Amino acid sequence: MQGWKRRVVYVSLYEGIAIALTAGVLKALGHEPLHAVVASVGASALAVTWNLIFNALFEAWERRQAVKGRSIRRRIAHAIGFEGGLVLSIVPFFAWWLQVSLWQAFVMDLGFILFFLVYTFVFSWCFDRAFGLPASALEQPA
Repeated sequence: MQGWKRRVVYVSLYEGIAIALTAGVLKALGHEPLHAVVASVGASALAVTWNLIFNALFEAWERRQAVKGRSIRRRIAHAIGFEGGLVLSIVPFFAWWLQVSLWQAFVMDLGFILFFLVYTFVFSWCFDRAFGLPASALEQPA
């Protein structure tokens, strides 16, 4: 599976799991169930947009690399880049929606960031094992 079809399946699976996990954590932290779900869906919408943009850029960069494949180092760079970009949008959204300060939203998001760094790494690895590597990471025939 390649191209946009691969991206849509990846994002759908990733975000479906992420919404359930995030809503559960926010509810456990004492937020009203409806607020937790809306915050999770809103964060997911921001993440989906960023995911599509980031992965398109990452794969364009990846195609230009002499060394193909997805090493641990490349997967770590992918996870850090993806999660780092989310901080810029999710922290202000959480502060507004959950009616907390930017600092409180940032501290709250730190836990999510640490969890999702690992989640992104593991999910991407499992996804590639199940569906194969994207064309950008495959060796080109000589």
